[in-house]
Amino acid sequence: MISGGDHSFYREVYICLASGSSCSYQQSRVLMAKSHETTSRKPPGLRLFKGAKALRNYQTLVLVLTFLAYTCFHMTRKITSIVKSELDPQTKVGSAWGRLHTRDSLNIGWSPFNTSDGSTLLGEIDVAFLAVYSLGMFFAGHLGDRMDLRIVLTIGMIGTAIFTALFGAGYWLNIHNFYYFLVFQMIAGLFQSSGWPSVVAVVGNWFGKSKRGLIMGIWNAHTSIGNISGSLLAASLLKFGWGWSFAIPSIIMALAGLVVFFFLPVSPDVMEMDIDDVEVNSDKDTAKEPLLEPGQEVKHKAIGFLEAWRIPGVAPFALCLFFSKLVAYTFLYWLPFYISHTPIGNEYLSDAMAGSLSTVFDVGGVLGGVLAGHISDRLNARAITAASFMYCATPALFLYRTYGSMSMMLNICLMFITGMFVNGPYALITTAVSADLGTHSSWNGNSRALATVTAIIDGTGSVGAAIGPLLTGYISTESWSAVFTMLMAAALLAGLLLTHLVCAELRGNLSSNGSKVVANAQTTCSDQV
Repeated sequence: MISGGDHSFYREVYICLASGSSCSYQQSRVLMAKSHETTSRKPPGLRLFKGAKALRNYQTLVLVLTFLAYTCFHMTRKITSIVKSELDPQTKVGSAWGRLHTRDSLNIGWSPFNTSDGSTLLGEIDVAFLAVYSLGMFFAGHLGDRMDLRIVLTIGMIGTAIFTALFGAGYWLNIHNFYYFLVFQMIAGLFQSSGWPSVVAVVGNWFGKSKRGLIMGIWNAHTSIGNISGSLLAASLLKFGWGWSFAIPSIIMALAGLVVFFFLPVSPDVMEMDIDDVEVNSDKDTAKEPLLEPGQEVKHKAIGFLEAWRIPGVAPFALCLFFSKLVAYTFLYWLPFYISHTPIGNEYLSDAMAGSLSTVFDVGGVLGGVLAGHISDRLNARAITAASFMYCATPALFLYRTYGSMSMMLNICLMFITGMFVNGPYALITTAVSADLGTHSSWNGNSRALATVTAIIDGTGSVGAAIGPLLTGYISTESWSAVFTMLMAAALLAGLLLTHLVCAELRGNLSSNGSKVVANAQTTCSDQV
């Protein structure tokens, strides 16, 4: 019996035979080679399942596995921010604008981070990780458009797990050499860079543009879920020794990598499905726009790096993400440290409690990502939505710094609001916007631009993500007020960089609404006649 997945191959054979002449030997060999290539690219776990599979089942599987994969990436990325206070029990901290207080701590830290320049050293490790991550992102996207994304993603996950574990092994090996931690964190950053271009490209291959903002806004909760799970897991393991905070998440990451290798289908053609069947939902009244047009060849030549930069909208969104991720990653790496060293209601929190409290920022980020995606779908305005959120993030940052230390309840509320406005546009740009631009009409549905465009946008953002934590490591030794001033300026610049696109969207929406009014008026007049 022929399985549903084999229909595409046998259809080509039928067309060949029905073309009016016999298939040549060479044509037959080409068809057989194509079938063998597709079969060899199928995930090993899915080769065991025979028979037709519904498109929605594969889409669900893709969403679940990519969600799991990037949750693990962020889970391991969050660990260092939780362990910072164990490594560097800083004594001078700021509690109000410009005022410094002292904090007594029995924790002696871990050499070489427990010295007067410990915060600076930790900041340098953060920037080294993110610098390699951002550079690797550009190459990973280029590689992802040319190799099997399942293999690229699996290697990235296993490699990340190994070198994250080696960083934590310094605890048991009693290593106090700064360069040991620096080198392994940099290598981990290189493997981490394969994650984002791969998962966005895979999801983009399986889903069309209808409601993409909402779907990817919900799916992008993996970033915040990963941060939350990483914070809670690492904080709960601190009492056993900070090395365990690295070891256990690394094991989870490696196991998830194996699941991805065995079960992730990277695109419909790998599963021998019709590419024109790829839709977001089954509502026949809703306009569908598949990533590849019906009847179009599935395989395209991967576009070049400079060509991708010239796609309209890529440069402004990439630069906007530079400042957006500068803000988001400063919170990612320094928020638990800031909380544990800043009195809330005149009381200091333990390192574990500070790590747990910092998850409120990510909970707000989940809501922000969903709201940004939904609003951008309803308004058909990605730039307007992203810019509006960044403008709102500026006063939110000011309020959190000024009033967040007054009480625990106020701190939680303001942290939640700040996370919502900071992570909303970050989630929107790195998912729906990247997928939209990666399948821009200028490339006639070429899905092989997806990973490259995603890498350019997120790679540029990751440069900002590297600079923010680095500057924070230096500036925070003088004043946390200056750190928040930097973050507010970055949020404002992120919104301003989208001004041209915002104006274009406003003109487009006004023109569209005007056309609808004229059409409705003409319909009314014709009905009256």
